[in-house]
Amino acid sequence: MNEQLGLSEKSKDFLENLRLYLFSSGKNSGEIKEIVEELEVHLYEAEQNGKSVEKIIGNSPKEYMEMISDEMTIDYKTSIKYICLIIFGSFSFRIFPDLLEGNLSYSVLEIAGHIVIGAIFVASIIIGFKYLSTRKQTLKKIIITLIPIMVLPIALFVGLLFLNHSVETPMIQFGHTGSLIVAAVTGIFLIGVSIWAKTWVMVVVVALLTLPDYFLSMTSLSDKMQLMISPWITFAGIAIYLWISFKLEKKRSES
Repeated sequence: MNEQLGLSEKSKDFLENLRLYLFSSGKNSGEIKEIVEELEVHLYEAEQNGKSVEKIIGNSPKEYMEMISDEMTIDYKTSIKYICLIIFGSFSFRIFPDLLEGNLSYSVLEIAGHIVIGAIFVASIIIGFKYLSTRKQTLKKIIITLIPIMVLPIALFVGLLFLNHSVETPMIQFGHTGSLIVAAVTGIFLIGVSIWAKTWVMVVVVALLTLPDYFLSMTSLSDKMQLMISPWITFAGIAIYLWISFKLEKKRSES
């Protein structure tokens, strides 16, 4: 978006909401950028001529967004890519901790459950983003919308854990060599995604979920004490990483 154009806050908010709405509707990022930049120019010209935002987008921003969205094709390739990233990403958070306990083995129910929960999570994100993009956003509304989206997959994974203990399904044993191959592929995936996204948060989170248990198991602490200490190390490590990342990002933006 052209930062030199002096748009009103109302126009800026609408453009950001439009970008979010189109992205959550599965539209191509390149086409989204072109449409948003073109509309930005129209809004700027309208405001320079003393016209209101409603002269361009009408009285219903939601209907205008829907109209633009209907005229665009869905980018299935990119949508599938993001869905696969989220589903495979959810697996990666389990693989390394499980690998420390021995060779990998998962029931059919576990694998199918991960895929279904990943798909539900993607759908909830889409619905949540679309809801936020068509309404005036406040911090309270954003929190109320995002908390259920974050809590839902956690609740579903806990439910899957109990269901997996209650229902017997065939087990898939990867063996020693298979487990190492899965770990190597997952490691490459995490590094590749981190380079692509320009953030190492996934690698850091996986490391903090895995390494505390591993190093604590080498100590003389009791199992109960290890279970008590490990989560605190994980959460503290994630909090410190996010704090450092925030400070570095703030320093970069100021410079």
